[in-house]
Amino acid sequence: MKSFSAIIFPLALATSALAHGFVAKITIDGTSYQGNVPNGKEDPSIIRLIDTTSPTKGATNPAVNCGPGAGPAALVADAQPGSQLEFTWDSGNGGNWPHNTGPMLNYMASCGSTTCDKFDSTKAKWFKIGQQGKKPNGDWVQADVMAGAPATVTIPKTLAPGNYMIRHEIIALHLATSEGGAEWYPSCAQLKVGGSQTGAPTASELVSLPGAYSDTDPGIFDPSVFDRQASYTFPGPNIAAFVGASAGNNDSPTTTASSAGSATTKAPAATSTKSAGTCHLKKKTSSANAAAAAATIRPRHLSRVMRGLIAGHAPS
Repeated sequence: MKSFSAIIFPLALATSALAHGFVAKITIDGTSYQGNVPNGKEDPSIIRLIDTTSPTKGATNPAVNCGPGAGPAALVADAQPGSQLEFTWDSGNGGNWPHNTGPMLNYMASCGSTTCDKFDSTKAKWFKIGQQGKKPNGDWVQADVMAGAPATVTIPKTLAPGNYMIRHEIIALHLATSEGGAEWYPSCAQLKVGGSQTGAPTASELVSLPGAYSDTDPGIFDPSVFDRQASYTFPGPNIAAFVGASAGNNDSPTTTASSAGSATTKAPAATSTKSAGTCHLKKKTSSANAAAAAATIRPRHLSRVMRGLIAGHAPS
């Protein structure tokens, strides 16, 4: 007879494999664009499809660009300077985003004269438009996403018209007390920005991804990540100067609160219990992505199975 631990351990691994996540939906000025379940059926979307919900590890990993296996999506969404975007994150099993520790950062890149559905993002030169870390009370803003809130981003109010990629990422730091422990979750979408503004980044504000981060950067390798009183140093470049001038962004590299400006989170309808460095899977009471997520393999009855295993194999 197999030991109790030999039976339970594979089940725990199966649960863990579904515990990460992806951007399931983007809403632009009230218009929603559904994404696709990673490694699932691909319907037309503005969100570049990734092939796994698992994290990207290592600052030089090519998947830091737009996520593992990401390629051009079929659609391009219209936006305007000052447009409000909401990024809705799901876990791999269709529940809430499972992490609560680490920053959220936002970048854009011009696709030039090419529409972004034909643009190779590995050639992109990115400029930062927003970033969030800790709140004044020491909680991470990311914890609001774990509780069910979307992350929201404002397109710079003076951004020149054109074809742009927007890259929203969570860097989960619950394992970042060890070098190489940080987990990247980038997501890219395709936009066409209208208007008649003239704002643009300078050449010195542009970065490549990968290329902008190192595994030893403060804010990526962070032994004090669970110290609520510790300041936090954002990785990567400063927010582009024209963004700060137009949107009131504070691009100070060190902060103990969320960076003011173009990135916020909406208050969730309900709170969740959070503990540092752990994954929490919580079923959503409603989700626009629930039907798509249902196509993935998920341990719907895992707790019932485990109870049976415990009853049948636990030592007396």
